[in-house]
This record gives sequence, C-alpha cells and structure tokens, in this order.
Amino acid sequence: MMFVTFFSLFSFSGVDNSRFNIPHLDKAVHFTFYMVMVILGFMALVRNKEHIDSSLKWLKYIVLFSIMYGIIIEVIQGVATVNRHGDFLDALANFTGAIIGMLLIRFWFFRNRSLK
Repeated sequence: MMFVTFFSLFSFSGVDNSRFNIPHLDKAVHFTFYMVMVILGFMALVRNKEHIDSSLKWLKYIVLFSIMYGIIIEVIQGVATVNRHGDFLDALANFTGAIIGMLLIRFWFFRNRSLK
C-alpha cells in the first residue's frame, strides 16, 4: 500500500525517462499495481486453504477497498499535488486491475472441485 501511495503521489518531473517512450505505459502500470494489490491482499488474509471457502467475502472487501483507494488517490493527485493530476483513465485502469486480480483469485482458489 505504501508503495502504491508513494509512486502515485511522488513527482517524477526531474526524472529522465526518455528511454521509455511506450504509449500508455502508465495505464499498464496502474493496472498491474492494483491487480497485484488485490492478489497480495487476499494472500495476506488467507494463509491456509482451510479458510479459503469462508474468505470470499474478504475478497469482495479487498476489491472494494482497492477501487475506493484508487479513486481517492486520483482525487488527491488532482487536488494536493503540483506536478501530478488526477486522470479518469488512471482510475479506470485501477478498477480494471482490481477486477482482474479478483477474477484470477477466484479462478485459482474458488474453482469447483470435483467430487471424489
């Protein structure tokens, strides 16, 4: 969380990034950060497989928290920073990353297990 907060609010105005001229790279970074945030948040709360079935509600809370967190960070960027600005597309990338993270968790941990 501190990593995402720092890099969301830190000004990179003096950093030379001319070597990396990839269009919309920042959207891919937003997507990746929030996808990983949801996955790591879920993994931190569910440490053993015995509690996985009861933790679906926690996954929903983690996704909701990360989406709200992303929106709040974008608003703070627009209001409280000088060299940064809030962007709707960044918030959309945050949202999409959180949803994909949730879908990956559901695929990995909540698959229907076959009867023995």
